[in-house]
Amino acid sequence: MTYLDFEKPIQDLESELTKLKEVSTKSKVDLTDKIKELENHVLEKTKELYSNLTPWQRVQVSRHPERPYTLAYIEHLSNKSFIELHGDRTVGDDKAMVGGFGEIDGQTVMFIGQQKGINTKMRQIRRFGMANPEGYRKALRLMKMAEKFNKPIVTLIDTPGAYPGLEAEERGQGEAIARNLLEMAQLKVPVICIIIGEGASGGALGIGIGDKVLMLENTWYSVISPESCSSILWRSWNFKEKAAEALKLTAEDMTKNGLIDGMIKEPVGGAHRNPEEMFATVKAEILKHLKTLGKQDALKRVNARIEKFAAMGVTHDLEA
Repeated sequence: MTYLDFEKPIQDLESELTKLKEVSTKSKVDLTDKIKELENHVLEKTKELYSNLTPWQRVQVSRHPERPYTLAYIEHLSNKSFIELHGDRTVGDDKAMVGGFGEIDGQTVMFIGQQKGINTKMRQIRRFGMANPEGYRKALRLMKMAEKFNKPIVTLIDTPGAYPGLEAEERGQGEAIARNLLEMAQLKVPVICIIIGEGASGGALGIGIGDKVLMLENTWYSVISPESCSSILWRSWNFKEKAAEALKLTAEDMTKNGLIDGMIKEPVGGAHRNPEEMFATVKAEILKHLKTLGKQDALKRVNARIEKFAAMGVTHDLEA
């Protein structure tokens, strides 16, 4: 288990618990009561810490290396029925963006999302979930395919941003993302978007226009990362905690500001501590919203989606 900086009290208690279990096993002394007492203490301390996380600490949890990524969610949600589809039919197949059809409780769904990679080699191949233009064009191709066959779309967002390389700009990164915003707003099938980790800038928004936009409890969604915001405003990354607070990027803040449709609770200690429970919770949320959205008229659903996003933000008229 990898522990974050603020999890030191939990780490100490779990280390003590491990030693106690070893002693019980080796000495064959019955320490069941003490072990149970310490386990309860660990749980209480975990609840205490995670009920008072700062925005920056939530950013840290969203980046936890053991946190489940997009393909893990898809595999469990679709009960291993997922068939991955490749390529944008123009440039190539972007490994940072994955997608394909899968079944969730007998209902066919188009799953699309960023995949960061589960080890060093795969993270390099998938560019840490940062998609090139062909990744967004592949995503749009799959969305149009889902619309053609009248299948709902579920996107899983987890990216530190669109890939910032020169070749990405040469191939039209901005245009690809903008095209996705336009086309997703008009899709005639239900669209559910879930931020499962990091939701940064246009890289997240490129697959984030949906009838329901949801965030897991320990995720963030913002136009810029705290580190980049800190480097721009203070010329240093040392103010990233202050930037995270100012950006209002947590699920709770985003819900209060009307920028998402809801927050999905995580297991105690984060999704990485109990992935199975997290998968089950996300599945229940998806099925709940698919049932509601599926009953709506397609045109009314599209109009409601457009109106929702058009109403976001604040405008002021200046008098002449």
